[in-house]
Amino acid sequence: MPATDPSDDLALLVAAAREAAVIACGFRAPQVWDKPDEGGPVCEADLAVDAMLRERLGAARPDYGWLSEETADAPERLEAERIFIVDPIDGTRAYLEGSRDWAHSLAVAESGRITAACVLLPQRDLLYTATLGGGAFLNGAPIRASAETDPARATLLGPRLAMSPEHWLGGEVPPLRRAFRSALAWRLCLLAEARFDAMLTIRPTWEWDIAAGSLILSEAGGTATDQRGAELGFNKPHPQSDGVLAGGALHGVLLPLLAASPVPPPT
Repeated sequence: MPATDPSDDLALLVAAAREAAVIACGFRAPQVWDKPDEGGPVCEADLAVDAMLRERLGAARPDYGWLSEETADAPERLEAERIFIVDPIDGTRAYLEGSRDWAHSLAVAESGRITAACVLLPQRDLLYTATLGGGAFLNGAPIRASAETDPARATLLGPRLAMSPEHWLGGEVPPLRRAFRSALAWRLCLLAEARFDAMLTIRPTWEWDIAAGSLILSEAGGTATDQRGAELGFNKPHPQSDGVLAGGALHGVLLPLLAASPVPPPT
């Protein structure tokens, strides 16, 4: 497959995300359904954005695979060297509640690594972008993750579950302040611009929730791994990670404090 410049892929992702925003912002009272197995809500806007993205991106890169929260998974994607990983609306509950805290999250992965990514929050006029080796940007300006290493001065983004004693060694929860944002992609981007210091999810985490944000954070000098410290991989047969621990300098401080067993080093 001929190489594609990640900056070309990024330009495609940004244009598609802006078109997605027009569709999503055009709905006033979308029909809503509940996903099976308490998977959360899905609405007309999710499906309309997903259909447009699949058509637009697929037409531009017909040899790329496809993985999206709102498209039935197909094994053919595993044969693709490059793949789009998309969350049409990250934070559907927030979207339905009229909050501004939802995003379009789009990424390209090559051989399991994210190479281009954008996260757009239309209602907040925030566009986060990154290419592998090219840095991370917010509305065109470079961003950098937090250098904070003291948990007592830090804020962790995550659900209440993340601060439960059973998830920390000896039941000792670090003295972190806690905050929450609905969209996982935006949480990672907030770390990338040093608005917060760390993020933790305990439950298995879908690739489409973290693909774009993980590259934006790493290009801003931060780190995102699973909760055991293993590197995040993408386009896996089962597209989930074992939770996520992410942050700037605080990532390395918090990882040894988690109760999850660390991944042994390579032999």
